[in-house]
Amino acid sequence: MTHRVRMADVAREAGVSLMTVSRVLNNKDDVSAETRQHVQNIIKQLGYRPSDIARGLVTRRTGAIGLVVPDVSNPYFSEVVRGAEHVAYAQNYSVLLCNTEEDPRRELAVLQSLEEKRVDGILLCSSRLSEEELEEAISRHPAAVLVNRRLEFADEQGSVGVVTLDDVAGGQMATQHLLDSGHRMIGFLAGPPTSHSGHGRMEGYSIAMTATGVTSFSRWIKPCAPTVEGGRASARELLSTYPELTALFCFNDLVAIGALQACGELGRAIPDDIAIVGFDDIPLAALVTPALTTCRTSRHELGTRAMELLLKRISGCTEACQEIVLPTELIVRDSAP
Repeated sequence: MTHRVRMADVAREAGVSLMTVSRVLNNKDDVSAETRQHVQNIIKQLGYRPSDIARGLVTRRTGAIGLVVPDVSNPYFSEVVRGAEHVAYAQNYSVLLCNTEEDPRRELAVLQSLEEKRVDGILLCSSRLSEEELEEAISRHPAAVLVNRRLEFADEQGSVGVVTLDDVAGGQMATQHLLDSGHRMIGFLAGPPTSHSGHGRMEGYSIAMTATGVTSFSRWIKPCAPTVEGGRASARELLSTYPELTALFCFNDLVAIGALQACGELGRAIPDDIAIVGFDDIPLAALVTPALTTCRTSRHELGTRAMELLLKRISGCTEACQEIVLPTELIVRDSAP
């Protein structure tokens, strides 16, 4: 068995104390240049690598960050993860990726596990927890940033960073595009009831519909799982109940792709019989037939900005770094020209 090189081995080989080796490793000033170079040469010669656990006992940091997403298979979150991980890696942080599978109980268990691992901070995407549960869970972590979720009490106290999309403006923009195309009977596949992004997009939908004078649209709103199958099932049910609908605005692109499938099964031609608009502009949106009109969001930027904010908070920033809101952009394609 290969012997793991320890700090004591470095000190013995260099002929210095353990404290001197520690000072060199932590870049302390009270070591002469000659001694520092000598110790560094021995470290390189022996192939010594400091233990993260031992270093954490001194610095009270683990160099690890918890990144929690509701569905790692969703292309939206995979891009958020890539952006966040890129920033963390550049700053020598490791990322512990956790998938909650849209299950609030599992989310609570994941947050507890990350607390036990003493991560330096958590980046929590699209939390499905209640306000009270979320507030209690993140209060036990030294630093936290929420993505696509606000927490009223924490926002007031400045105790958590927030990075969100302008979901209200995006929902209003998508709905207005359909209204400007002459549609008035527009349904909304609203995503899961626990989604705060869904609530924002619904608010934007409601603002646009109300401003145009359409007042009976609430019956055309239907929650659904944020998946292709969820969109397919909910679109079939909504269109079977209200065949007069001429357009659907969907919570995300996966739901919209499910709605495309449902329309094909029901014999509804797109966009001649019914127009469909999604949200997020995942790569698949441009590849399906017909190509999907959608609201583009910079998922990679969402991840990078959130991780940058979290690292600032880990470093002690509490001023002027509380909330970032990113815009959306309408991308017009064949499903709703």
